[in-house]
Amino acid sequence: MADPIRARRRRRRYIVLVVLVLALIGGWSAFWHYAAHKAQQALEGWRAREAQSGRVYQCGTESSGGYPFRIEVECDRASAVFRNETSSLEIKTAGILVAAQIYDPTLIISEFTGPLSIADPRQPPKFVATWKLGQASLRGAPNAPKRLSMVFDQPAVDRMEGAAKQAYLRAEHIELHGRIAEGSVNSNPVVEAVLRLKQASAPTLYPWTAPPTDADIRVLLRGLKDFSPKPWATRLREIQAANGRIEIEQARVQQGETLAVGNGALKLNPDGRLQGELRMTVAGLEPFLKSIGAEQMVQRSPDVNALAGMLNRVAPGLGDVARNQMSTNIGAGINLLGQQTTLEGKPAVVLPLRFDDGAMFLGPIPIGRAPALF
Repeated sequence: MADPIRARRRRRRYIVLVVLVLALIGGWSAFWHYAAHKAQQALEGWRAREAQSGRVYQCGTESSGGYPFRIEVECDRASAVFRNETSSLEIKTAGILVAAQIYDPTLIISEFTGPLSIADPRQPPKFVATWKLGQASLRGAPNAPKRLSMVFDQPAVDRMEGAAKQAYLRAEHIELHGRIAEGSVNSNPVVEAVLRLKQASAPTLYPWTAPPTDADIRVLLRGLKDFSPKPWATRLREIQAANGRIEIEQARVQQGETLAVGNGALKLNPDGRLQGELRMTVAGLEPFLKSIGAEQMVQRSPDVNALAGMLNRVAPGLGDVARNQMSTNIGAGINLLGQQTTLEGKPAVVLPLRFDDGAMFLGPIPIGRAPALF
């Protein structure tokens, strides 16, 4: 009798175990579907809030998945239209995959599929971008972000002129990281942003952005009121009105033989143009100056004119000698205007990088003009 009793007990244990496993699977499935439904509701609520501020996001087709441990939303033929008082902009990409672990819904991972196009609504593209890998991660909720990171491998951006295209940006790698360093989403946030570039080149932007460049730049943005949805032009006007500033805490830029590090602060003037100064320490300055044609610029520089005038007062003709020396040996000439030092064991000079109503000057040399930001 004992053996049949033990056999029945074993069968009951197996049955109970199977029932528990099935109940666990069923409960987990119900929980996953509930979490996926709540995530879809949150996404739709975020879209509705964004639409009120003139930012409309749509998908050609949309599907959910990721069971059992992830929640995934795949948006095929994704598009976004940004509207403000004066203009509209439409961005389209082949697809976006958004995923979150079910046990950590505050970390959202996205993967982008190119190509991406930027255009006026219902018009041919102005820019087209492609990449080998494009990803983003968001810590927090879409309407209350704490930290955002974006990474692109081998990005390429082309400016479109009808059927023709012109290289606008090339890079081996680009990273952009942002977080709230002080304050909160709803009250005076201070944003820390880090930009890292590897072999980045913008051939048509300025002469000095054409050669491949590596950069690591950390910035603090002060003057924001909050992160409520609003056009960036409005946000930047608020920063200007609040006497906010862009603090370059650390910048390291290397281009061929030229290496520069620096820091400083910039502000926005009432016209939306950059104003301020960065203190730069530069090693290997002469190759950079030759690449931008500084010899032709130096004769027109107000700083060089002032220096020549001062030297002429000391000894007539000395200023003209100094001006000619600067024109024929631009690196040595600029060194007359800067403090001598070393950088990573190399001879270097300390110079200001000035922004005056958007115009950019490295020491006395004009190197370009930054566009108005609003």
